[in-house]
Amino acid sequence: MRPVVHTDTHGWVTAGQLDELSRRWAGQLRVLGVRAGDRVLMSGANSLELIAGHVGALRLGAVVVPVNTGYVRAELAHIVADARPMVALVDEPDRLVDLAHDEGVPAALPLQVPGHEPLADGLDDAPSNAPALIAYTSGTTGRPKGAVLTHGNLLAGAEALRLAWRWEPTDRLLLALPLFHIHGLGAGLHGTLLTGASAVLMPAFDVDGMLDAVAAHDVTMFFGVPTMYSRLARSQRLGELKRLRLCVSGSAPLPAELMEFIEQGSGQRILERYGMTETIMNISNPYDGERRPGTVGLPLPGVEVKLSDTSEIMLRGPNVFPGYWRNEEATTAAFVDGWFGSGDVGELDEAGYFRIVGRAKELIISGGYNVYPREVEEAILEVDGVVEAAVAGTPDPEWGEIVTAYVVGVGIDDDAIRAHCRTRLASFKQPRLIVHREKLPRNALGKVLRDQLA
Repeated sequence: MRPVVHTDTHGWVTAGQLDELSRRWAGQLRVLGVRAGDRVLMSGANSLELIAGHVGALRLGAVVVPVNTGYVRAELAHIVADARPMVALVDEPDRLVDLAHDEGVPAALPLQVPGHEPLADGLDDAPSNAPALIAYTSGTTGRPKGAVLTHGNLLAGAEALRLAWRWEPTDRLLLALPLFHIHGLGAGLHGTLLTGASAVLMPAFDVDGMLDAVAAHDVTMFFGVPTMYSRLARSQRLGELKRLRLCVSGSAPLPAELMEFIEQGSGQRILERYGMTETIMNISNPYDGERRPGTVGLPLPGVEVKLSDTSEIMLRGPNVFPGYWRNEEATTAAFVDGWFGSGDVGELDEAGYFRIVGRAKELIISGGYNVYPREVEEAILEVDGVVEAAVAGTPDPEWGEIVTAYVVGVGIDDDAIRAHCRTRLASFKQPRLIVHREKLPRNALGKVLRDQLA
């Protein structure tokens, strides 16, 4: 029987063993009264038990609600009150004890192999349009909303990646991305299972552990976020990335300079792609064609993409979710004539590659002119000494907003930043204020939390 998942705790687990474990979880959930359509909250570090519980719940027809393990009580309370799960499968049940009492969660079960007999019937019957996940958005603006993804959405998303990235059963993925996020779950895990490939699971990312696992298990693929690649770039072992046939980056913009540095140091040209909670994956640089720095590439198979009159990226296809959980107003606002508005502002180059300019909601309007943060950030990152940069608007009585740059680095010269920006940017885009920080506030996937910059 072919191997499917490797963990340090269990070693290699075969497809047959995962099938039985998922049936045990389905049996356990059924005993607790969970039926098709009921919500099951899941929160835990990457583990075989988490994967088996997730697969078992989906096979039963339940709706999985993946939750960030770093969420505090108030964040958990919002999701529990909104999704109303019947059961919570967690690696730290104590985190939900008080919450369960307040919000009415009937059971908080530890993520461990259940003792119940494997369920033999009533599995795998959910139709393609049935809800499979309620994935909560990052909530950088307002309270998180639950994006309802169907079984058909998940299948379409994984199949597009299988085709675009030449994913084969012989591939082995190093999966260090958290499974509470659509990048690790919808791309990494679901892609592996759909393809019939295998994955080496890491509970958390570290450079040496990742590279050791790549060598020990003949890994062929790695999916990461820019923060991970930045750490790899600083390692003396960077050259070991050449072992892999494919390295993918997403969840946040990959600086062109970092992409070029890694290629020079390892021969590995990272493939950048673009996805989001509501749509899984949308656009990708090509596997065989040119991978253009600073772009996210071309539409994936089956995905339609266009720019609106305001340059917002609009999406349509089998990967696009039907709407937000119990939030008809937000759902209606998100769609225009059947197209989902991503909230991202984009550009098309002469070869049809998309480039993400910034978030429409992060748009800075200074003196009546639109300023997109990423354009300014890219200019600042070219200045010696600057390691990280984030740009946001600061309220101003005269200009409405002024451009403010938050920078991290050593020996940064503010005058050098201003002088360089004058050569790259129109006057209204240049930073009026420069604030030095030891680090930038980021979420678990490396995205800068702009509402926490000031």
